[in-house]
Amino acid sequence: MSDDRLRYPIGTYEATAPVSVAQRLEYIEQIAQTPQRFRDAVAGLTDVQLDTTYRDGGWTVRQVVHHVVDSHMNAYIRFKLALTEDKPIIKPYTESLWADLPEARSAPPELSLELLDALHRRWVIALRSISDDDFTHRGYMHPEYKRYYPLDVALGLYAWHGRHHAAHITSLRDRQGWW
Repeated sequence: MSDDRLRYPIGTYEATAPVSVAQRLEYIEQIAQTPQRFRDAVAGLTDVQLDTTYRDGGWTVRQVVHHVVDSHMNAYIRFKLALTEDKPIIKPYTESLWADLPEARSAPPELSLELLDALHRRWVIALRSISDDDFTHRGYMHPEYKRYYPLDVALGLYAWHGRHHAAHITSLRDRQGWW
């Protein structure tokens, strides 16, 4: 399997604009399903399997689970900032360094799965309350990418992000016969 296929098992994120109401609802549903998607992806894995990288040079399954929670906590805050401030400049973080911290390398995935459950329940409530106008006219500035992200685009990105990383785990399980 090619490195690109291992790195992007569902393909890269392709932003579409404008985002239709139906597509927005689909993105919200994908975000709502993310915690269960991860629970299913790691169900029954041993510590050895959790500490296996999904590709050469990639993170371990354990790190992927913890990364998604780190990323989605930041996303939740970014959405809240965008809804309460005018085009806020968000605080980026170095994902690879966060994923290399001791707790991300060794903590039980269940800790992050519990956090992901609660975070996504709260995030979905917030997402379902955002007006169409706010989804299209509010957003945040990402200083690292020097880019403005309307909430519609950010919503699609994080819906993709959850599926993308869950697929890292499920495609590894498929390749290894771990089902």
